[in-house]
Amino acid sequence: MADDTPTSRGKPPPRWILKAATRTHVLLHRLSGGRLFNKLAGDEVCFVTMTGAKSGRTLTVPLMYVPYQQGVLLVASQGGAPKNPVWFGNLVKHPDIEVNHRGKRMRLRARQATVEEKGALWPICDQHYAPYAEYRQRTTRDIPIFVCEPR
Repeated sequence: MADDTPTSRGKPPPRWILKAATRTHVLLHRLSGGRLFNKLAGDEVCFVTMTGAKSGRTLTVPLMYVPYQQGVLLVASQGGAPKNPVWFGNLVKHPDIEVNHRGKRMRLRARQATVEEKGALWPICDQHYAPYAEYRQRTTRDIPIFVCEPR
């Protein structure tokens, strides 16, 4: 009989691998003038520019693109890791962000979805990136979703 506990579903890659992959992805996207590296394993990504919570530096991270109304949804899944990704704290402290998707730039303000909202938002997220459902099974953490709307 299969073990369906959250820890039995595999682990996300080590943080240093994620960090190196993120930096490489952003660099190659920039070097291509935004023409390349708009997908990850066939799924659309967007590039989110934010302010670091501790450093105050401007940072850009590629995240799965989940369009929603006039903005996007950002899912702090980190592959189902037990902790939120570092960028989670950045958005909590500095919610004003810029999202670039295939040359379209959006100035947005991020807010965490409420528990009541998440029931309607998860199907939208899963439609755009199916592994989110697996990530929710992989962790006991309540994965945050940010609703990012025009400012």
